[in-house]
Amino acid sequence: MSQNKSRRIAIFTGSRAEYGLFKPIISEISEHPLLHPLLLVAGSHLDESLGSTIREIEADGFEISSRLLTPSIEKNRSFTSRAIGLTINAVTDWLAKNEPDLMLIYADRFESFAALIASTQMNIPTAHIEGGDKTEGGALDDSVRHAMTKLAHIHFPTNLDSANRIRSMGEEEFRIHNVGFGVIDLIMGGDFATLEEIQIEFPIVQDKPIVLFTLHSITTSPELAVVQIQECLKAIKNLIEMEFQVIATYANADLGGEIINENLEQFAKQSLPNFHLRKSLGRYMYHGILALGLNKNWRVVCLGNSSSGIKETPALKCPTVNIGSRQKGRLRGGNVIDSVCESESIIDAVVNRALSEEFRETCDLVSNPYFCGGAGKQIAEIISRIPLDEKLLVKKMEI
Repeated sequence: MSQNKSRRIAIFTGSRAEYGLFKPIISEISEHPLLHPLLLVAGSHLDESLGSTIREIEADGFEISSRLLTPSIEKNRSFTSRAIGLTINAVTDWLAKNEPDLMLIYADRFESFAALIASTQMNIPTAHIEGGDKTEGGALDDSVRHAMTKLAHIHFPTNLDSANRIRSMGEEEFRIHNVGFGVIDLIMGGDFATLEEIQIEFPIVQDKPIVLFTLHSITTSPELAVVQIQECLKAIKNLIEMEFQVIATYANADLGGEIINENLEQFAKQSLPNFHLRKSLGRYMYHGILALGLNKNWRVVCLGNSSSGIKETPALKCPTVNIGSRQKGRLRGGNVIDSVCESESIIDAVVNRALSEEFRETCDLVSNPYFCGGAGKQIAEIISRIPLDEKLLVKKMEI
């Protein structure tokens, strides 16, 4: 391909879980003179019951090339595999029609796995962001992530540990580019909601601590979701009685997630003061709430089992209480406190540990293991110039 010809980059996003992380990368690709983005939006982005998060993409001003309808979540174990199959078909049809030069896919969701299967099986050069991460908490994402690494042609890990893990899987050195965690660039640049914007949405006050809560199911054990959310809500009720302000969001579109969301909705019907439930906050608002704690007159805790509590909060110096096993083994900073999924343990971790002056001071000094700086620019530059040739497409194992 001529160096002055614009490369058409297909970018797939299937859930809110990765879109907010993708945004700075999509922005850099959109601004690069040798790249033309083609944005495929699918999965829960199009599901009204999960907040129709496609509106966040539209509000960011990105042109959407295609909306790919995929199944809504069902309450049975066949949901994920059926959704993968149908998403493969939908993405395959789009790729056959549009013939992009390269496919860019994020992380480890089943929707992204489906898109990556489609592109790699069609011999389309495919780049994968955030491979090599290690988690041992029982989510299906854990094995999907490594399967995606073995299929992808280019790897953009977010930290040195993950880059080394990809090497240990036999991937060739020229494919691996440790670029860091792109969304941290937005955080470091102050690209998040202001206090004034937050207070338009939520009637929060400074003299009461804030808990931002998100719980996802453990997809290999979805039957545990009901017990886990009930223990969490028992803790949240106690925290509200202690005059905490709680902002909660829906779980992801995973098996077991609908049980969590149903329990959250029932809890919200109690109309407890200082409890606010949203299907999705969007990255801008989510980071804005966590960033309030940068002002020491505000006390903020990230609570739950989302990877955002591990990977994004160090940049915001925000204490995190990580519940249960879902993030077990994931690289983390010193701002994370682990708690078993029992109400008393959760309350103790929030009240007596996370909000203690000693731990808040620790969070101020914590280093961020995921930050390199300029990840979006690095990714855009690499995919603009890497040869899309037989060497890239024909994979070899170096072990």
